[in-house]
Amino acid sequence: MNMIDPFGRTISYLRVSVTDRCDFRCTYCMAEDMTFLPKKDLLSLEELDRLCTVFIEKGVRRLRLTGGEPLVRKNIMHLVRELSRHLKSGALEELTLTTNGSQLARFAGELADCGVKRINVSLDTLDAQKFHAVTRWGHLDKVMAGIDAAQAAGLKIKLNAVALKGFNDIELPEMLRWAHGRGMDLTVIETMPMGEIDLDRTDQYLPLSLLRADLERQFTLTDIPYKTGGPARYVEVAETGGRLGFITPMTHNFCESCNRVRLTCTGTLYMCLGQEDAADLRAPLRASEGNELLSSAIDEAIGRKPKGHDFIIDRRTSRPAVSRHMSVTGG
Repeated sequence: MNMIDPFGRTISYLRVSVTDRCDFRCTYCMAEDMTFLPKKDLLSLEELDRLCTVFIEKGVRRLRLTGGEPLVRKNIMHLVRELSRHLKSGALEELTLTTNGSQLARFAGELADCGVKRINVSLDTLDAQKFHAVTRWGHLDKVMAGIDAAQAAGLKIKLNAVALKGFNDIELPEMLRWAHGRGMDLTVIETMPMGEIDLDRTDQYLPLSLLRADLERQFTLTDIPYKTGGPARYVEVAETGGRLGFITPMTHNFCESCNRVRLTCTGTLYMCLGQEDAADLRAPLRASEGNELLSSAIDEAIGRKPKGHDFIIDRRTSRPAVSRHMSVTGG
């Protein structure tokens, strides 16, 4: 039942954006005055469960819940509990999520009880004032409390930091030492031209090739074959004993090994984060009680998965590469 795209890649990883809403307004991700989807347009949690189950039956082995901020979706733990049955059956190898950490103090224990073993927490700075500035609405102490709760519950944490020129580039060595000192991996990510924001992305963009060169003045970085199923390339840091990941959609795209598709909270399937082509799965989902139409629609969509994306950030290309914000399809 494996899904194979036109370039021979096996699709085994599904990322599901359960909501486009977020309790932060990160400056590189969205405008401060966002218009979100009407709640009536969202799939129910039961419909999301049914969709995910069909993907699992078709070969998905890793499932990540994203947003927006997934933990602000009402009754989200009901979906997590339902999906955890696939972990118990062995059909699903991993159920995880990406979060900004704001709600982790509430939900960390329950996530662990549902079989979630690891999570990604987005954190771009350890400075409380800078954190509030970049998130607009966020408070660092709340996220730190969430990280504490998650680690107390036994969840493995990987931190994700978007590398922003003139904002956190000087701070990243300190973040690396802090993360590794607490047993957390750190992954740095290049900002991506997705959706209209209030700032000029050319002022934010920091190529990770330059960041790595700067880090190598302080640390010994050795490439390692470690993989988590996502696009990061990892190095081991000799001085800390921890791992550092690089996600480089701009300078060195990772498309040749892409095993992922992304499902939105309205039932739209994006076969590539950096392309506009998409498939409507809501209509076949609701057209019958059986899953034959839905399964066929998924097959047709996978057959259109492109070879890769074409992101550009420069002064001549002021428009985003795709019109939708990252919060629509999730990280």
